[in-house]
Amino acid sequence: MAVAAGSVALLGVSGWFITASALAGLAGPLAAGAFNYLLPAAIIRLCAILRTGGRYAERVIGHDAALGALARLRPKIFAGIMAAPVKFALGLSVGDASSRMVQDVDLLEARFVRIPVPWGLAVGVLTGMVILVPAGIAPALATLAILGITIGCGWLLACLSAEAGRNVQRVTARLKDRYATLVSSASELRAYGLENWAAQEIARESEALLKAQKQLTAWGGWFALLQATAAGLAAMLAMALSAHQFLPLAAMAALGAAMTVDCAGPFLRGLEAQGGWAEAAHRLERLLEAPTVSTGIAVRPAERPEIRFLRFGAVLVPGSVTGLTGRSGIGKTTILEKLVGLRHDDDVTILLDRWSLPVIDPADLRRAFAYAPQDAAMLAGSVRDNLRLAAGEATDDLLWQALEDAALADTIRALPQGLDTWIGENGAVLSGGERRRLSLARAYLRAAPWLLLDEPTAGLDQATEQRVVERLRARLAASGQGAIIVSHRPAPLALCTALITLHESGAEVLGQSAEGPSRLGGHSLHISPAV
Repeated sequence: MAVAAGSVALLGVSGWFITASALAGLAGPLAAGAFNYLLPAAIIRLCAILRTGGRYAERVIGHDAALGALARLRPKIFAGIMAAPVKFALGLSVGDASSRMVQDVDLLEARFVRIPVPWGLAVGVLTGMVILVPAGIAPALATLAILGITIGCGWLLACLSAEAGRNVQRVTARLKDRYATLVSSASELRAYGLENWAAQEIARESEALLKAQKQLTAWGGWFALLQATAAGLAAMLAMALSAHQFLPLAAMAALGAAMTVDCAGPFLRGLEAQGGWAEAAHRLERLLEAPTVSTGIAVRPAERPEIRFLRFGAVLVPGSVTGLTGRSGIGKTTILEKLVGLRHDDDVTILLDRWSLPVIDPADLRRAFAYAPQDAAMLAGSVRDNLRLAAGEATDDLLWQALEDAALADTIRALPQGLDTWIGENGAVLSGGERRRLSLARAYLRAAPWLLLDEPTAGLDQATEQRVVERLRARLAASGQGAIIVSHRPAPLALCTALITLHESGAEVLGQSAEGPSRLGGHSLHISPAV
């Protein structure tokens, strides 16, 4: 408001001062010598200082408030993604999620900063009226009419250009998403000689963005033309309607009218950006309003719960080790993901103790399991960072013990900085087998009654696999943990006291009892720990 008032007052006083100085000069040396230029010069300096100070305060206060709001918004967006059902969260690609977190949130900064703009426009209009009214009511009313028409035309242009603004946001997000996808596949693209194809894909998306930006810029030209035309018309009309007044007063009326209409500039620029703001807000609202995972009915399983597979007629008691096998795609990984709450058990095929999985709070459910998935993600951080995902307060001794049990300690010791070695994007510094064993070590660090291992030795040579299996055997015996091991390889399955083989029509359960293995079909099998 101070900026608008200072700008109008500065332009009005400056115009009056220039005009009066010119008239005094034309009147002759006597009038020029008697002309008091010190007072208007001081007023001009005061208005300039007020405008500069107001603009500085506006930037500091406005941007501080906007950046504070955005700093609080980003964690909420991330929390919204994490709290949403896995199907929704996994539907967001890395590029799409990052563009919303960065691009869309940054765009809203300008919207927050422009919240006071209507108030600034109001102050500018009031100040303009103070300058215009001495020249007559007619120039003041004419200026208000032109200002109203200008704002109305601005709303119309905003409606017409909104789709162009939205399209720029969409195309920009698509370009970022495509870029992130291709960069993450750089090794495969090089291996198959597809670098040129990838570059053409980026060029195609860039061309689409350029086209969208040109369309939006063209609409911006119409906004600029509207403002310039309105300011010129207001000045000429105010001067014409105050022509019967003293010439300096008429000149001040023209300058006041132009400045009053010019105060609508920030408001018009806000209208110009409405389309982009609306699209950014819509994309963010989809994340903030995404359905959250149900927290169940606050039931809590026992500290060492049994696992009951209703479809297989199998009960896994704490401390037992069960193998899960079957052809690829039969649903082995799905069972593990249901247990840790990454998939919803709609048909209620699994119970933890006597409770179905959907009624258990996800936090309580996941506390029961330590999970090493088949394709574990790695943070772009150090070995220590990745291990501590499972146990944030774990000491170095515990980290090294987990690495020893995963047959990875010697490899990590050989790295330049040991536990503090940077392993790159998704563990790029490590081999596939090393990443799998790092994931296994991470699961070992979680103090949970059940260990879920999905293909823990896939990709390992026979000697390394044997070391991993033997150390897993010793760890299970020492900790008393139960385990469900998904594998096609005989070495890890040899640890199991029971084997569940999935097939299209059901499952075959082979249990190990004191009398030896027994094959059960359609009957309940109580699987106990190995003796």
